[in-house]
Amino acid sequence: MQLGNNIQTLRKKKGLSQEKLAEKINVTRQTISNWELGETAPNPEQLILLSKQFDISIDELVGNDAMPSGSSRENKSTKDIYIGLIVLCGIVACVWAFSANRFRYVEILGITIAGAVIGACLGRVIHGILMYLRNDKK
Repeated sequence: MQLGNNIQTLRKKKGLSQEKLAEKINVTRQTISNWELGETAPNPEQLILLSKQFDISIDELVGNDAMPSGSSRENKSTKDIYIGLIVLCGIVACVWAFSANRFRYVEILGITIAGAVIGACLGRVIHGILMYLRNDKK
């Protein structure tokens, strides 16, 4: 029954009627209704089309994982923010320490790591701001 609830929730979240979703995955409106009521279930090909339509994994769709707060694309972009800031701050710190020409290599390594930690902290702050803005829109 969780699959049916997930389909209905995701469909409504995307602002699609049963008829519009049915058109997009080449089934009838009644088929969508039956899935949402748990009377029938989509076949593997239809699960693939649904997961692409909703931009989530099949595991998330069928309920093998807890429903995520965002799509997998959003989760990837969050990781990209963290990694980008960690690398950027680490490189800036390393270049600064190296160009200052007054630090030993061990100290430069420490400054680089400190820069990466600052980047991780900035990533967390930005992530918090983005979550706040997302929740504020709802």
